[in-house]
Amino acid sequence: MKRRTFAMSILLPVVLAACGGDSDPEPGPGPGPGPDVPPEMVPFFDAMRRAATFMSEKVAYKGGYVWSYLPDLSQSWGEMEAKRTMLWVQPPGTPSMGHLYLDAYHATGDELYYKAAEQVTLALIEAQHEAGGWNYIHDFEGEESLKDWYETIGKNGWRLEEFQHYYGNATFDDAGTAVASQLLLRMYLEKKDERFRDPLYKAISFVTTSQYPEGGWPQRFPLMGKDDKPDYTSLITFNDDVAGENIKFLIMCHLSLGESQLLENVELAMNSFVALQQPAPQAAWGLQFTRDGMPVGARTYEPTALTTHTTTNNIQQLLNFYNLTGNEKFIARVPEALDWLDKVKLPPEAAAIFPDFTHPTYIEIGTDVPLYVHRRGSNVVNGEYYFDKNPEKPIGHYGQARKLDVAAMRTRYEELKAMSPDELTAGSPLTITGPVELPRYFSLREVKLDDLYAGRAMTTPAVTEEEAQKLVTELNAEGYWPTTIKMLTNPYIGAGSAEPYLEDTYAKTHVGDRNDTSPYDPVKAPATYEAEVSPTGISVESFIKNMGVLISYVSPVQ
Repeated sequence: MKRRTFAMSILLPVVLAACGGDSDPEPGPGPGPGPDVPPEMVPFFDAMRRAATFMSEKVAYKGGYVWSYLPDLSQSWGEMEAKRTMLWVQPPGTPSMGHLYLDAYHATGDELYYKAAEQVTLALIEAQHEAGGWNYIHDFEGEESLKDWYETIGKNGWRLEEFQHYYGNATFDDAGTAVASQLLLRMYLEKKDERFRDPLYKAISFVTTSQYPEGGWPQRFPLMGKDDKPDYTSLITFNDDVAGENIKFLIMCHLSLGESQLLENVELAMNSFVALQQPAPQAAWGLQFTRDGMPVGARTYEPTALTTHTTTNNIQQLLNFYNLTGNEKFIARVPEALDWLDKVKLPPEAAAIFPDFTHPTYIEIGTDVPLYVHRRGSNVVNGEYYFDKNPEKPIGHYGQARKLDVAAMRTRYEELKAMSPDELTAGSPLTITGPVELPRYFSLREVKLDDLYAGRAMTTPAVTEEEAQKLVTELNAEGYWPTTIKMLTNPYIGAGSAEPYLEDTYAKTHVGDRNDTSPYDPVKAPATYEAEVSPTGISVESFIKNMGVLISYVSPVQ
């Protein structure tokens, strides 16, 4: 369930800041909207200010954000329906807004944006678990209000099993903790405000303390006690690239804070990718592993299996690690993994069902036969997930096929192998003695390991005057960009019926019957629903995207 888009998929890299090494640091924040701004640029600066003021003063709740809102703020949503008193941590939620505000401050020098970023960061500090990480959500109304949400809305989201139980701990899932931790790091570095230092080091401690001796991380931490509900969250996970996100954050801390002892944790984590690759002839990875290195299932629609998308991500990470270190151990078995991916492409009968895709998601251990997940029933009470080898009628909310470019990975492997040792690791952040500056912008696109090399630079996307002017024109009088809200939810009306539902009405839909609180697109609502119209409202994702376009226009870095 990879959901972290940072809301900027339309912006392709065209350079955002030099990172480290011997290169000169980038200049500080640019001019704010004052006498140094050319008159023709004032409308763009003004639109940015109006939009940020509306979001920070009208939409935010104590500095926190969810994902979308009706215009009167009477209803709001994160990944599920949210109370007004909540913030959502998962991107594009509260931390993503903090990164955007800080980016706008860097682009303009306007303190309004720094104050907004400060407001967001303080909200996240309030939401921070005592162990140092974050849950998906936080309720400013208190623990009882949050538990009430879990017992009602969360418990009845059929396809959202991560919300059906209140754990009371923090999670690495969906990069929420990673993005929040990065914001704390950036905010502390910006002005060395001591209010951010302790929470930052608390977040760093969360990452290092939760790491298993084998090098991987659980999905949630602190681990469940024996009297709590045991489940998949204590297992070593690769879902949503948890290990990769933690490695990147620790490297950022090494670079910017000079905390070079964290490289020991980085090395341990990188080694776990090698250790958990399965033996030939199935030289692959699953979503999760037991502590003794065996693939194991997670949610009920994630069976014990090898997974092609996880294998693809881990191959890319091993190539990254080889690039960082020059150590051959990281790529020694990459060819085996690539060969395995070539071997397990979609069979003809499935390729017809999944056009434009290349591989099944799940592969049975020991046979290389694809597995497909289905569901029956109508809600979380009478419904269940199951899997078999029949590709027909797969679930719709979790991709049962993937489009993977194995040839491109082979090409990258060969290119890295052809490099000399010095060329391969030139500028590696593992060899930089900090502290050095991090990239200037984090919201225009995801900062990658490649961006942390000495002498590397990120560019702002190219934006035309017409594109920027269009956003100025579309900003309404209230100060937001009206956006179609594409995911609705049924209000909580109680638990669904336990009576078996034998039809396949909800086999492929994102939502079940009216007792299901899972979000769904009205355009793709089940046949049993009356026709609905997607409302127009306020979208955090659209705000981040549009502000990113304007940042790139008013403060281009080429």
